[in-house]
Amino acid sequence: MTDQLTGGSSTGAVDSPAPSRPSDNAPAGAAGPSGRTGPLARRIGQSLSPLLWVGPAVALIAVVVLWPVVVMVHTSIQHISPDGFVLGSAGGGNYGDLFSEPALKGVLIRTVIWTVAVVVVTMVLSLAAAQLFNQRFPGRRVARWALIMPWAASVMMTALIFRWSLNASSGVINVFLRDVGLLHRLGTNQADWLGRPTAALVWMMGVAVFVSLPFSTYALLAGLQTIPAELYEAARVDGAGTWRIYRSITLPLLRPAIIVATLINVINVFNSFPIIWEMTRGGPGYSTSTTTPFMFILKQSYIGESAAMSVLNFGLVIVVVLLFLRLTRWKEQMG
Repeated sequence: MTDQLTGGSSTGAVDSPAPSRPSDNAPAGAAGPSGRTGPLARRIGQSLSPLLWVGPAVALIAVVVLWPVVVMVHTSIQHISPDGFVLGSAGGGNYGDLFSEPALKGVLIRTVIWTVAVVVVTMVLSLAAAQLFNQRFPGRRVARWALIMPWAASVMMTALIFRWSLNASSGVINVFLRDVGLLHRLGTNQADWLGRPTAALVWMMGVAVFVSLPFSTYALLAGLQTIPAELYEAARVDGAGTWRIYRSITLPLLRPAIIVATLINVINVFNSFPIIWEMTRGGPGYSTSTTTPFMFILKQSYIGESAAMSVLNFGLVIVVVLLFLRLTRWKEQMG
């Protein structure tokens, strides 16, 4: 009887059941008995893996760019004392006070003139300089090194050097002009360049061009070096002159580099602060102020109104950049 119950086994042990296979009705992507993941889990992992690379950059942008914007907007609707104590909500009062400022209109117009003049002059000179440095001539490497010095130096220190050089009594520029007799011809022994708004603005534009020229030149020079030499040779064989080659080959192929250099210059020049602040403090009065020095002056007494000016300035930069990209059709050029 025992043998019959045990299937004839002499040991009496019960045979172990065979291991069961995963059910055919199990959901797709479920892990099997060996712990291996299914197709769905692999697809999810592949989709999330780029976050390991993009995540730190996104976090940095959120902390360094987006969060300050949130704080700026929040500050602009707060009533804050000159000592920095929050006295409550101001609603839109800070914006009302800002748009009631008599100097605001002049500041905005001056900012447009400042940005357009500096960027246009910088790009024209950079095109010429890039074309020059793209040629072979003795000492080209040294000249390229020298060109980068204004960009490598501190903008604040450069502005200070020019301010000292333009000093009405002992500045090296005034001393030179007096020695060559130019000041005498103008009917004076000294010239207070930074004491007159128009002259000060022109000199500051010159300094802004001086510090912006290296970056723009190198950006355009990099673009020039990507143009195949065979195109120029074919154009010369066809009888095209220098100006025709420049208009038909160089400028069209250089346009992406021009767009990038111009856009970065527009943003930098629009928000320029060290040059104006170190040379004139935005004065006399507000006569040489652009939006950035103007908001800094407001901050000394009206923090909420200064924050409102910051929001306005931020919005203006966004609008200017979007208009520029729209007008230049940058997607077509970069494509």
